[in-house]
Amino acid sequence: MTRILIAGFQHETNTFAPSLADWAAFESGESFPPYSRGAAMQQLMTGVNAPIGGFIDEARRQGWQLLPSAWGGATPSSYVTRAAFERIAGDIVADVRAAMGATSAGGLDAIYLDLHGAAVAEHADDAEGELLARLRAVVGPELPIVASLDLHANVTQRMLALADALVAYRTYPHIDMADTGVLAAQLLQRRLRAGRREPMACRRLPYLIPLNAQSTWMPPAQAHYDTLVALDRRHGTVLSFCMGFPAADFAECAPMVWAHGEQAARAVQALVDAVAEPSQWTMDVRSARDAVTTALALAEGATQPVVIADTQDNPGAGGDSNTTGMLHALLAQGAGRRFPGAVALGMLADPAAAERAHAAGLGATLEMAIGVAVPTFTGRPSDPPVQGRFSVVALSDGRCTLKGTMMTGMPLQLGKSACLEIDGVRIALVSGKAQLLDREMLRMVGIQPEAMRIIVCKSSNHFRADFTPIASHVLVAKAAGPMAADPADLPWKKLPASTRRSP
Repeated sequence: MTRILIAGFQHETNTFAPSLADWAAFESGESFPPYSRGAAMQQLMTGVNAPIGGFIDEARRQGWQLLPSAWGGATPSSYVTRAAFERIAGDIVADVRAAMGATSAGGLDAIYLDLHGAAVAEHADDAEGELLARLRAVVGPELPIVASLDLHANVTQRMLALADALVAYRTYPHIDMADTGVLAAQLLQRRLRAGRREPMACRRLPYLIPLNAQSTWMPPAQAHYDTLVALDRRHGTVLSFCMGFPAADFAECAPMVWAHGEQAARAVQALVDAVAEPSQWTMDVRSARDAVTTALALAEGATQPVVIADTQDNPGAGGDSNTTGMLHALLAQGAGRRFPGAVALGMLADPAAAERAHAAGLGATLEMAIGVAVPTFTGRPSDPPVQGRFSVVALSDGRCTLKGTMMTGMPLQLGKSACLEIDGVRIALVSGKAQLLDREMLRMVGIQPEAMRIIVCKSSNHFRADFTPIASHVLVAKAAGPMAADPADLPWKKLPASTRRSP
């Protein structure tokens, strides 16, 4: 029986963000399952819309025996600490050594890794490449290693050289995560059947694509991924196009196209011809004030909510989900007075305020400040906390299971949570941080999203998967925060000047 060791390491690193990803971040997980190892890990990740979940399902169909190692993910932030990386990598390497030495049990035939591809550790700019190098040092050059990647991976030459095959998501919002795990399993089957690596070709694009321009629900990305699928059918390849995570300051932060298969070079060239022109990746981003003004006008005649993305405080891209620019803009224009109790903002991470709400109890009124002024990429702090009288409308333990199409079945643990109301605006307050990508997160604190007239989501694109079906309009706002809507605004140091431009 074919024996496959499976493991995962997920972190998207914004090197300009204020908070590090330490061991506690992986241990708790927040918007990810908590760190787990062995049989408990396989049980936790089975049936979940995650790459490793899809790989597990396909492995069963193939009749493979799985050897579960470790899986750890942390909410996007600044660098992964040395201690956290070494603990996770050490666990995976130790499990591989043990499996290689277990000759009486059949040894090891291959490794599958569920990686993000945009992790930067304090001591390793290319964290996934470093993990792959350590595994290669143990298993040698011949044992197959296949990995799945996030669409926002910053794919390095080292990663492509050390892995037998890599494959990335094809949707943003990411609704095909389990499907990508299936593709990884199929690539591994091709590798095992051939007895050698398939030919691989790759091309890096010399510019950065803003996150808000990357949605595969709209042009131009939507058409490009349709082209990718058509090229695979035509050439028998497995193509990937990572648009990259444009906030990681290291030399190979950039979009990448690559393919595996006999016609890999032809397929890559055809896709590069379609995606190479930078001017197609334009974006429509408004100031916080203009976004609220427009939303109020649209909401007057709409029967469904107007949804605003607070993109520069996206905790899925390194923000801490605690800035107040959009809340100030809502209050300044009287949004809650116009639509009392029908304007919502989430998720605002403020553990101290959540603790006070729970101590005061349901129905209490609190005079306090919420939110934080954080350092931003401009060198200036974000907006100050909002001071005022808040009513405690609902309380929650912060636990829910996501039901939307992106992370179906994924449990969240955000700690003490509450719905606060000020001047008619409702705030989904949490102790942990997670971007608002699923309507269940609002329901967790008693906010019914379908009944809202305006909803502000601290997210860049993932919110679209579950909120677009109920939205009358979607706007993108640029309030002060740690994640630049335009990557050209970031104070780059390591990225070559030729790549720092954006459309």
